[in-house]
Amino acid sequence: MEPVYSSVIGVARALFAFQGLKIRLRGLDHVPRTGGAVMMINHTGYFDFTYAGLAGVEAGRLVRFMAKKSIWGNPVARPLMTGMRHIPVDREAGQESYETALAALRSGEIVGVFPEATISRSFELKEFKSGAVRLAQEAGVPVLPVTIWGSQRIWTKGRPRRMGRHHVPLFITVGAPLVVATDEDPVTATARVKDVMRVQLEADQAAYPAWPDAERELLPARLGGTAPTLEEADTMDAADRRARRTAG
Repeated sequence: MEPVYSSVIGVARALFAFQGLKIRLRGLDHVPRTGGAVMMINHTGYFDFTYAGLAGVEAGRLVRFMAKKSIWGNPVARPLMTGMRHIPVDREAGQESYETALAALRSGEIVGVFPEATISRSFELKEFKSGAVRLAQEAGVPVLPVTIWGSQRIWTKGRPRRMGRHHVPLFITVGAPLVVATDEDPVTATARVKDVMRVQLEADQAAYPAWPDAERELLPARLGGTAPTLEEADTMDAADRRARRTAG
């Protein structure tokens, strides 16, 4: 076990215990014990990488996550991200990060990717970028479809963090590995993976304990919540992108 990663895992486990998280982790047998894989994960909260990473740790694997390069600009986060060998992504020039991830996969690593790129404000699956499938295809490794449900109740975009003891149920499910043929259209393959993840996520949502009335804003409209619809959330994201371009 690597020293930096081991330390972070220890802190994360202590935090989970302090918060009283009720973690239901399924599908560990689907995580390959050796060899590369692309872990594709839905994104509803800021701690999703720690929860998806837990699935790897419990199976004896360390996941190298692709994350936005700006995180490395934080003086506290930089040595941790570097020590855990995560992969910085420059959204304006992504080829270097793609090549780094490809090399990691070919050397037998599991690389974690959030194909929606940003947190889903609707808590539904957003449009998936095809880069994760392209990586799996080019490296000749399987895709691991991972779904997380409940993480938005802990910390998500536009909401305060809940770092205290709260006993929130958290469902993490790893689906069966999916093979992408070298001649399969990446866009078609991405849609196929998304369909699998949608079915997996809806099963988790159906099995999840009753949602608190006080947190209806964190539940999709489809399930009776008051979160923005997927279309409304996309409009909000587009406005954020315009604001960043103007500020930049």
